[in-house]
Amino acid sequence: MFKKLSAFLILLLFTVNCGFTPIYSNKKNNISIEKLSFTGDRTINNYFKSNLYRYKNKESSKKIFLEVETNYKKIPLSKDSSGAINKYELISQVIFTINPGEQKKEFIQKKIMENMDNKFDERDFEMSTKQTFANTITEELIQELVEF
Repeated sequence: MFKKLSAFLILLLFTVNCGFTPIYSNKKNNISIEKLSFTGDRTINNYFKSNLYRYKNKESSKKIFLEVETNYKKIPLSKDSSGAINKYELISQVIFTINPGEQKKEFIQKKIMENMDNKFDERDFEMSTKQTFANTITEELIQELVEF
């Protein structure tokens, strides 16, 4: 019994002190977004505002000015024999202009969506897809800004 307990405690000691740190800890993200300006799709821009707000006006040596241009398209892909649309392709293109340096970063997200009979559910699915696009692109942007 004592051997099992001591082996468990030793194993617990090694796993607790493994040196794990979160990827997005505040120590590594020493960026401060000073100014944000948006053009394009209003819904996606609102998601970007809420995602990037936590990086706004932090005390940091890296001061960044961002201009965000979003383009969102809902393109019909296929139709049935009666002419009703079966599938859509949702495309979100976001271009960030990063100052200082006038560097441009472009991100494109795509998803295929089935046509739904209930238009309310279809609109909710489209909105959640826009939010997912914004979250994914924000994570990728922050990673690039930290490395910049």
